[in-house]
Amino acid sequence: MTRVKPEILKFRGPGKGRSGASNLKGRQLLQNATSEVSALLGDMPRSRDMLIEALHLIQDYYRCLSSNHLVALADEFRLAITEVYETATFYHHFDVLADEGAPPPEITVRVCESLTCEMLGAKELLSRLNGILGNNARVLSAPCMGACDKAPAVAVGQNQIFHATPKKIEDAVASSSVRAVIPDHIDYKKYVSAGGYKTLRRCYDGKLSREQVISSLESSSLCGLGGAGFSTGRKWRIVRGFPGPRLMAVNADEGEPGTFKDRYFIQEEVHQFLEGVLIGMWAVEAEACYIYIRDEYPAERAILINAIARLEEAALLEPGAVHVRRGAGAYICGEESAMLESIEGKRGIPRHKPPFAAEVGLFNRPTLINNVETLFWVRDVLENGPEWFSNHGRNGRKGLRTFSVSGRVREPGAKIAGAGITVRELIDEYCGGMADGHTLKGYLPGGASGGILPAEKDNIPLDFGTLEEYGCLAGSGAVIILSEQDNIANAALNLMRFYQHESCGQCTPCRAGCEKSVKLMEADHWDRPLLEELSKTMMDASICGLGQAAPNGLLSVFRHFPEDAK
Repeated sequence: MTRVKPEILKFRGPGKGRSGASNLKGRQLLQNATSEVSALLGDMPRSRDMLIEALHLIQDYYRCLSSNHLVALADEFRLAITEVYETATFYHHFDVLADEGAPPPEITVRVCESLTCEMLGAKELLSRLNGILGNNARVLSAPCMGACDKAPAVAVGQNQIFHATPKKIEDAVASSSVRAVIPDHIDYKKYVSAGGYKTLRRCYDGKLSREQVISSLESSSLCGLGGAGFSTGRKWRIVRGFPGPRLMAVNADEGEPGTFKDRYFIQEEVHQFLEGVLIGMWAVEAEACYIYIRDEYPAERAILINAIARLEEAALLEPGAVHVRRGAGAYICGEESAMLESIEGKRGIPRHKPPFAAEVGLFNRPTLINNVETLFWVRDVLENGPEWFSNHGRNGRKGLRTFSVSGRVREPGAKIAGAGITVRELIDEYCGGMADGHTLKGYLPGGASGGILPAEKDNIPLDFGTLEEYGCLAGSGAVIILSEQDNIANAALNLMRFYQHESCGQCTPCRAGCEKSVKLMEADHWDRPLLEELSKTMMDASICGLGQAAPNGLLSVFRHFPEDAK
């Protein structure tokens, strides 16, 4: 890109001096930075909701966000520099440089340090990489990448290395293999030839009414499968009950350690998922839909973008009605209101409730929010009838669930099974049993926030409403299997470090509580009364589910694994 001799310009953003002339204190706008940013943005709308997308463009091209580029971006978007800076520094995947700071090396290598990856050698891998990759690469530890079934997972740029070894990573760095590898997936033609989109066409053609669709979902026992467990049909009816214009948002930001089912559905069944999206838009008469997908899924994002373009070509979707928005490394944005803030181009700070998103959501409009798996099942429920879905299940539970199973099992992966299946049944029938040389000691029934249960409680139905009495949650269906070779206290510490890293910092109970808990748990001897008091405060006073659920792993150690407590 052509370099222009630095020339100080007047800042066009907010703020007027007494004379009425626009001026900026502290930071000066440089012509070369303006030219570079403008060229990167091209014809991108300069609206606030596109700010994070613009930050990604700069980060991807320059490997960092310099002060000069941030000033230029603020000018382009007519925003205060503080707004741009605060947004950029909130997200982990943006490298904001201090004045005169050196840009990071050409390649960034992120090593997942989630519980499953740690169990399968991430720490050893991290220590070995620091000495072999050379000066053109930096090595960072990172939270869960959504590849727990392929642990340990490493990202070389946007190229994800599964079952990573030092040799695999060294080769990728040496060859500058930093782009995402797009896996095989069902394309539009194959999906249509198998009967895909016929249910959507029945909706468009008036053969199905909106009332019929919503009533079928209400009768089916299909619920929110991102962790809330609220009736899907009931949610659609509530949103539709508020005056338009309405919007839809899809939460594909599954940052919960142990969860990877969104990755599975987008890779394997992207069009069935999108058919559910379009039916949802039609049913609540949403003017637009925003699919928010985590930055750790670059291949899946590409699959989505291509599939949406194909739907526009087929005239099944109005051009520009479905937007794919890229996260930037913030687990908190999996919380629905934080996700909405991020889509609007802001820091992912959870909103106070009420009002709820169904009434005042994205851009202050009534907004339907669904998880990827929930929308995947919509087509099947409508084609096969609500009884088809509700007739599945075990142990008195109804419906189908997708479990992300990882850890000490022979065959980890995304497993579709009847609601209410027990962990013992899941291991034996779907995962090929325990890994060789391992015996079940405990398990996480619902990811990092769902608590930890001992082996003797392997017969509890895994579903909403069945785990709460044991201090656990079903959550998003992330099941992590621990064996006698794992220390449960160390597992709980791994989870608390994750929450410390991912707390948005808005509320003191979560921000200070996570930090203090980690320090207390790192001590040679645990101060149980203080840890329990701290946990209660976090659970009672935190604004959102992050702080409320963060102590679940720790409390599980006291409740079920006292022998492992320090």
